[in-house]
Amino acid sequence: MATVHPDSAAPLTAPLAERLRPRSLADVVGQRHLLGDGKPLANAIAARALHSMILWGPPGVGKTTLARLLADALDVEIIALSAVMAGIKDIRDAVERAQMSRDQFGRRTLIFVDEVHRFNKSQQDAFLPHVESGLFTFIGATTENPSFEVNSALLSRAQVYVLEALDHDALGIMFERAMAMLGAIYTVDDDARQLLIDYADGDGRRFLNSLEQLDIAAHAKKARSIGVDFVKGALTRPRARFDKGGEQFYDLISALHKSVRGSDPDAALYWFCRMLEGGTDPLYLGRRMIRMASEDIGLADPRALEITLNAVAAFERLGSPEGELALAEACIFLAVSAKSNAVYTAYKKARVAAAESGTRPVPLRLRNAPTKLMKSLGYGEGYRYAHDEAGGFAAGETYFPDDMKVQRFYEPVDRGLEARIREKLDALRKL
Repeated sequence: MATVHPDSAAPLTAPLAERLRPRSLADVVGQRHLLGDGKPLANAIAARALHSMILWGPPGVGKTTLARLLADALDVEIIALSAVMAGIKDIRDAVERAQMSRDQFGRRTLIFVDEVHRFNKSQQDAFLPHVESGLFTFIGATTENPSFEVNSALLSRAQVYVLEALDHDALGIMFERAMAMLGAIYTVDDDARQLLIDYADGDGRRFLNSLEQLDIAAHAKKARSIGVDFVKGALTRPRARFDKGGEQFYDLISALHKSVRGSDPDAALYWFCRMLEGGTDPLYLGRRMIRMASEDIGLADPRALEITLNAVAAFERLGSPEGELALAEACIFLAVSAKSNAVYTAYKKARVAAAESGTRPVPLRLRNAPTKLMKSLGYGEGYRYAHDEAGGFAAGETYFPDDMKVQRFYEPVDRGLEARIREKLDALRKL
């Protein structure tokens, strides 16, 4: 969304992204769900009713630009802070400036905090009384989920607006404006243009920086026509957006887990590779797949756990990249295996029962009696040795505490090996 028409007042020495920064809301591309007719921010501007907000979205979609344009459109002072660099002193100075602007000049103030998730709790709390009193309007920008990164007190006083990655059409408009601004005398064919858009991955700043690099390369080589090979030679393909500590990381592992659970080996392998490309520790993926083997497959196919453990051991022995193939094999096996969460469900129910049942004693018949004293006290008396019973099963015996109702935690499903286990348990229970 960070583009303007080629009449920008930014100096020619400024980066292309700065020269194409919007000078009015009309110049903005993208984010029509917020700025289109009848949409939330368009309504606020029309009513001249600026309110505190959190702008949440990926990098390069215009969060900072939008905050500045809102201030311009509503004719208010703007004080910009970066949570990466600012501290409590900077916040206090901003508050004093806002008070001076109101008391001496009668002007409203907007305080914009970029990367607001970088502020700690006390820093975020410093804004609360002044937002509450209406001294200034607060706008925070973040690439992280505000639910986790912004204090609930501050979040309750601000409307959250989600900005979207720039789509093909928005980047296409930016492309045309950038070519006009650069005065390009070369042509870019459709495939090369699409590759540039793919490289941008929805990030307008990245897109314009790539175009600027491409322009430099085109002039250096006196190129008149730009194709895919030229783009690949002039630019390196950036990695997809990925934050090993942020929400996207957990979104990706969730997608991998759900693809395995949904028995889709292709999608599972895709998300597995997306995480590897983003720099995830392969052993982390291995540990998560060990969990999947127990949680989503269990005894429907006990080989799943064995194969996954072996894959992790193979990676530990071979390292990257050779060992990653073993993990990929395990990923596919998990996806195509018969599924059952019966073990997982039984475990959760048993944990609850164990926590709520207190310290009921173990029945004497189930206790070992290694000493004469223990035997004299009745330890082990009445125990039925299953191997001496017909079919190796002590029919009618119970193994729960005597004063506890017999419960059934494990309910095998009718898939994989568990189908046979179910038949066996049903037969034993009839006895």
